[in-house]
Amino acid sequence: MDKLREKINAARAETDEAVARAEAAEAKLKELEHQMSIKEQEYDSLSRKHETSESRLEEIEEEMKDLRLKADDETGQKSEIEQVTRKVELLEEELETNDKLLRDTTEKMRQTDVKAEHFERRVQSLEHERDDLEQKLEDMTDKYAKIKAELDEVHQALEDL
Repeated sequence: MDKLREKINAARAETDEAVARAEAAEAKLKELEHQMSIKEQEYDSLSRKHETSESRLEEIEEEMKDLRLKADDETGQKSEIEQVTRKVELLEEELETNDKLLRDTTEKMRQTDVKAEHFERRVQSLEHERDDLEQKLEDMTDKYAKIKAELDEVHQALEDL
């Protein structure tokens, strides 16, 4: 009877541990989902910056083209072309920086997504383990009740003798 109680207590302890692990995994999953949301916002922001930079670059390249045409006709326009060329170079550098940030953020989002999937699977596994342990506990509790009833019957029969 004591062994049965020990088994029941052990099953309860295992259930409590499984629940604690499941709760910890769920908390970690929520944190990763929050981080993923932040990364998605950064990704969207960088995408908008990237589009804006490309648009500005196209405008400046068009200006440069127009200025080159004017420079062919007017020799005094060289400094203006140099300024626009410098602007284009700066914008190209900015575009490269934004592209790198976009790639980095995309990779971080992918990694966060992989981690989130891993923790979702872990939570499901722990929930399944918890359900199994709860079922075992219920079965052992039923067995304990049956054995106790039989023991009470035997004890009563012995007293009647």
